[in-house]
Amino acid sequence: MKNKKYIVKAILILTAFIFLCGFKHPFYLGVIDLKYNDKEKSLQGSVKLFTNDLEGALKKAHNHTVDLINVENKESVTIILYNYLKKHFELKVNDKKISYKLIGFEREEEAVLMYVEFDKSETPKKIEVDNTLLYDHLKEQINIVEIEVNNSKKSLKCTNPEKNSKFEFLDQ
Repeated sequence: MKNKKYIVKAILILTAFIFLCGFKHPFYLGVIDLKYNDKEKSLQGSVKLFTNDLEGALKKAHNHTVDLINVENKESVTIILYNYLKKHFELKVNDKKISYKLIGFEREEEAVLMYVEFDKSETPKKIEVDNTLLYDHLKEQINIVEIEVNNSKKSLKCTNPEKNSKFEFLDQ
């Protein structure tokens, strides 16, 4: 029964995201998708934000335009994106703050996909996410956080100004 609920929820979220990507979006949506890699003992995944929204937030934060469509200096843009992520996205595993790296980024249609890898940690029982991505730029921003630990998938939605998502994987 739990799996059916998750599958229906995941299909609805995916359908909504695909629908939104096909139009000039009236909704402002970000998706954080993380999976615990038991072999490497770390959370890995991606942060997906609409390109124009992210460019607007970066312009506001840095007082100059950051072009994410025609990237001239990928290393420089990677540093700018990483600094923005560090300021607006934190994670605790089992009550301990975990650092992460921005491994890279790419454009995917109307969005920017940023790949993140967290420092090694024990298997998560509790994960707490503080996420204010694009909140300083868009009062209508919605962020969906999806996390998978040992084949148990959970997701939560936060609408600006909500920033905290808590996940429990006690049966792991």
